Formats: sequence, C-alpha cells, structure tokens
Amino acid sequence: RVFGVLDEPEGGVLVGVADGLGDKRELRFATAGLVLEPLGPEHNERDHAAWMSSIEHIHATPGFERRRWPQPMTLEENLRDLEAHRAEFEERSAFAYSVLDPGTDDVIGCVYVDPAPSGDGALVRTWVRASHAHLDATLREAVVAWLERDWPLASVTYGP
Repeated sequence: RVFGVLDEPEGGVLVGVADGLGDKRELRFATAGLVLEPLGPEHNERDHAAWMSSIEHIHATPGFERRRWPQPMTLEENLRDLEAHRAEFEERSAFAYSVLDPGTDDVIGCVYVDPAPSGDGALVRTWVRASHAHLDATLREAVVAWLERDWPLASVTYGP
C-alpha cells in the first residue's frame, strides 16, 4: 500500500477486476458492524441526508481535503450522481458502495474504489457521517483488508 493525499483519478478501468470478479455483480460486504452494498438510486434520500449533514467532516477526511465534493446539491442532483455511480459499477470502471448501519439501514458513509492513474491498482476513499466519526478508522481498515484479500488488484492505495 502507498499512503498519501491523492489527486482526482484520470479515469480508466480497474485492471483485472472486470474478469477477476466474474459474476459477483452485487458484491455485498459486511464487517465490523457495517454493511456495504453498491451505491445507487435506491439510496438517494438516505445518502443525501448523510453527506449533507457532514460536509465539514468529509472535507476533513483523508482523501477528500482537496476535492470539490461534497458541496450542497438538491435531491435531484444527488440522484443523477448516484445513477452515474451505478453506471460506473455496471461498467466495472469504478465501484462506489453505500455504508449502511445493519440495525437501521441508514446510510452512514460511502466507499469509492477508483482506478489508479498508473493502471495497476485502485485508489480508495471512504467517509462516514459526522455522527459516526468514531467509525472512520474501522471502515478504512476493513475496506482495505477486504480489497487486499478478495479483489484481484495489483495494489490498493488509500488517501491516508
């Protein structure tokens, strides 16, 4: 793993992921009291509420300090964003996951797995809503371990 503040990825495909994951299109993952499922339009209201209530916290999260997002947007704008994330997931060009509280099904964060600019691995970012800040490290560590163990990636780079 390489740790450092990352710039916006230039695009591309996660090398080996399209073939290596086979037919596991839903790729649901549960660990450490958290459930991850592919981010999509069905999460719109819960996702919007989670990040809109936590903009400052997200901007202070490693990997998000220099990004334009999050910035306020309407539910309709958020829906378009979630539709784009779902399309990327289906194309295997990037993978975004909602992080859910298993007891309430509330969205409490998100995971982004994007292609590394070098083309040989993945860039990973995670955030949790401010009310769940105590789960930042737990989510980060669980996701990196999951990707290193179960995904066919040459490398996993996390915004520290």
